[in-house]
Amino acid sequence: MTRGGARVLVVGATGEIGTLAVRGLDGRRCRTALAGRDRRRLADLAAATGSPARGMDAYDLQGCAGLAPWAAAALGGLDGVLVTVGVAAFGPAARVSDAAAEHLLTVNALCPMAVLRGAAPVVGDGGFLAAVTGAVVDAPLTGTADYAASKAALACWLGVLARELRKRRVAVVDARLPHLDTGFAARAVEGSPPPLPRPGDPAAAVSALLDRLLAPAAPATPLTTPLWRPGPAEQTR
Repeated sequence: MTRGGARVLVVGATGEIGTLAVRGLDGRRCRTALAGRDRRRLADLAAATGSPARGMDAYDLQGCAGLAPWAAAALGGLDGVLVTVGVAAFGPAARVSDAAAEHLLTVNALCPMAVLRGAAPVVGDGGFLAAVTGAVVDAPLTGTADYAASKAALACWLGVLARELRKRRVAVVDARLPHLDTGFAARAVEGSPPPLPRPGDPAAAVSALLDRLLAPAAPATPLTTPLWRPGPAEQTR
C-alpha cells in the first residue's frame, strides 16, 4: 500500500482520536469515509475533507457491521479500517453498575468487533484492520476492572483475527495507545479515574499510528515508540 491514495474508513471519527486520524489521513492524501456519533461534528469534518459520512450507534451492531461495505461502495474499494470508538467507567469492581458494565462491553468490544467482522471480507489483501485498545490491557489499575476487561476482550479477539487473516497479508493492528491528553478519562460514564500517569501528546501518538498503518510494508520487528506500540495482534504485510 502506498502512503498516498489509500482508502480508509475511520469509525469513531468525531472523537478526539478519530478526528486527529481523519485530519492526519487527509494530510497524507488518503481518501476517507467517516462514521461517528456526533452528527454536527461529523458533517463539519466531512465538509472539510470532502469525505462521505454516516452516523452510527454502537448499540446497532448490524449497522456497525455494514459500515465497511458502505465505505467500500462510496470509495470504490477499501484499503483499511481504523476503529477509535471507546468509553470509560471507573470504580471498584463490586460497585460498578451493571448498566455501566454492559455499556463498556458494547462500545469498547462488541461495536469494534462488529465493524471489523463486517470489514474482514471487504478490505483488500495487503490492507489493514486496526482498533484502539489501550495501555490498560497490559497494566490495568485498581478501579478499572470493567473498563480493562472490555478492552482486553477486544485485544483477544484481534489476536485471533490476525491469525485468521494472515494468508491474505491483512495487518490486524491492536493499537495500545497510552494515556493521552484528550479528556477521555474525565468523560467517564460512571466513577472517577484512579491516579493516572502524565498524559502524552495525542497528535504525536496518532501520527505514529498512521505512519505504521500506511507503511508500504510492515517492519521485520514490531515498531515501538514512546507514544504507541502495537499489541500482539500485529502482523506483517
